[in-house]
Amino acid sequence: MQVAGKVVVVTGGAKGIGKALCEAFHRASAAKVVVADLDGIGAEAVATSIDGAAFRCDVGKEDDIRHVIEETERQFGPIALFCSNAGIGGGFDLLSVNAGGTSDEPFARSWAIHVMAHIYAARHLIPRYKARGGGYFLNTISAAGLLSQVGSPAYSTTKHAAVGFAENLAISHKADGIKVSILCPQGVDTDMLRSIPKGPQSGDGDLSPEQVAQDALRGIEHETFVILPHPQVLGYMRKKTENYDRWISGMAKIQAKMREAYGK
Repeated sequence: MQVAGKVVVVTGGAKGIGKALCEAFHRASAAKVVVADLDGIGAEAVATSIDGAAFRCDVGKEDDIRHVIEETERQFGPIALFCSNAGIGGGFDLLSVNAGGTSDEPFARSWAIHVMAHIYAARHLIPRYKARGGGYFLNTISAAGLLSQVGSPAYSTTKHAAVGFAENLAISHKADGIKVSILCPQGVDTDMLRSIPKGPQSGDGDLSPEQVAQDALRGIEHETFVILPHPQVLGYMRKKTENYDRWISGMAKIQAKMREAYGK
């Protein structure tokens, strides 16, 4: 899909990968880029810089996503591409003695943002896409959804679930002309990455948000399901599936080393 002349929505668009996506779509001549973010002021600033539009939006709330979709289409026309990009890095605790944690909160908040936000977007856009003969979803997930995330069971679990939903979304609606891509980088130089312990996500180098956005744009143009800004991830996926037990042992060793370093 070419974004030129299209209406695009990006959640989590006030900074990081989301901001870079907004700027990349603007440079690619999108008709209108809508910036949605919990940080309404930040969203306005990005929108102003690209002649876009902004909405304050908590993606964990269905009504907020419905409002963004309805108002975007009312004001600017049919949404062609919806980028469900917002994410959080909560739940990291390398010294935790129980993967189940002590509270539901890290899992519940991550579930709302990393899984339900994608579901809400699909729930309210699919009828519109089907009526128009197609549309596109770009879901920013993470290499953690394909591999795992040392130090945060909540992040890893919800990112895996996001991959599962995206797969089903693509399978269920391929015949409707609806396209799906998942954006799965490792480390990206953002505030979120800097807020969590340094780990294997940075082992192949941290990319700039701008580089990731360009990779996303190319992936959308080629209608690629899995977009891997870090191409090494494909090799890790193969090793994981070739010998799951060996992969688990290797990841456990990485976690042990991180715990030792983090605990000093």
